[in-house]
Parts: sequence; C-alpha cells; structure tokens
Amino acid sequence: MFKFVKGYMETIDGVATYPIISLLIFFIFFMVLFLWVFTASKEYIKEVSELPMEKDNQQNLEL
Repeated sequence: MFKFVKGYMETIDGVATYPIISLLIFFIFFMVLFLWVFTASKEYIKEVSELPMEKDNQQNLEL
C-alpha cells in the first residue's frame, strides 16, 4: 500500500512543496499561540482559570 502511494506521489509535479507549506502553517500557528500566551493580561488568565469553579458553585447553589 505504501509503495503505491509513494509511487503515485512521485509522479506529481511540485509535491515537495506540500510538506513545506504544512510545516510553515504548523510553525506559524504555534508562534502566534506562543505570543498570545505571553501577551495575555493576568486578569484575563485569572478570570478564565476560575470559570470551572464558578460553574460548580452555581450548580451547587441551584441544588
């Protein structure tokens, strides 16, 4: 099966560009995510981290 796929892929012109494009998309996504994590405000991070606890507290109050 792999030989069939490999043989088929070798016949496509410019097939080597697809792994490069995939790597660039992967790299750019994680660089943007990395920058967002370090530039996010501390208040926002604290608010989001407390959301699961607030939901549990609201459910306990309703019971």
